[in-house]
Amino acid sequence: MRKRTFNAVISLACIAAARGARAAPPAVAEVRELIARAKAGGTRPELSGLDLSDLDLSGMDFAAARLVGTRLFSARLVSSKLAGADLTKANLNGAWLMGTNFNGAVLVDASLMSVVVLGGQVTAKPSFAGADLSGARIIAEFAGVDFSGARLARANLGVDIKNQGMGQMRTNLAGARMPAADLSGADLNRSLLEFADLTKANLAGATLFRAKLAGADLRGANVAGADFSEADLDGTRFEGALGVDQAKGLDSTTNRERAHW
Repeated sequence: MRKRTFNAVISLACIAAARGARAAPPAVAEVRELIARAKAGGTRPELSGLDLSDLDLSGMDFAAARLVGTRLFSARLVSSKLAGADLTKANLNGAWLMGTNFNGAVLVDASLMSVVVLGGQVTAKPSFAGADLSGARIIAEFAGVDFSGARLARANLGVDIKNQGMGQMRTNLAGARMPAADLSGADLNRSLLEFADLTKANLAGATLFRAKLAGADLRGANVAGADFSEADLDGTRFEGALGVDQAKGLDSTTNRERAHW
């Protein structure tokens, strides 16, 4: 088993050496071969630290692969399988994620800025059910996306006012499925969360400044220490929510009288 793993690592090193000190990204065929060889040997595909930017990796099976620190900028991952993969500190900015399966994947401190989830023949949304996105930086159109049971503790999904060029870039989680998700300490300032399912989610200490929460379902959620300053609570459901008396900024919200308590 160790010999096969060593051979897979040697293969990566040989590819890099053949391309010179400033190695060009592996070709799609090489990536496919490395994955096949690792799986045939019963090991996790090792793709950590590689630059796979702009490659069309659609439909590939990266399940359980290691892609720690891998650069996937603008890569096409349409309908690819990354369930259980380790994408810690990976750069997925601008990646095409239509129908991509990230269920149970580790995306701690990863970057998902301006990812593409609409367009082309595949209309399915990406899925992050049970994934760990702790500390991740996210600005994306994730309306209707499945984050059930996902961990987004300390994740930054909010607007960076100091870095807004033309127009305000914000995360869209309208209608997203986030029951039992861990959003403790997450920055969701100005995010769009209309009709999102946040039942039994952990929002303790989260920042929801000016977030759009109209119609969102927070029944049974933990909102202790969460900051709702200037958030829109039109039709927001809080029945059975925990820590409401410890939440911040509720007096400055809009449409508070239309929320369900």
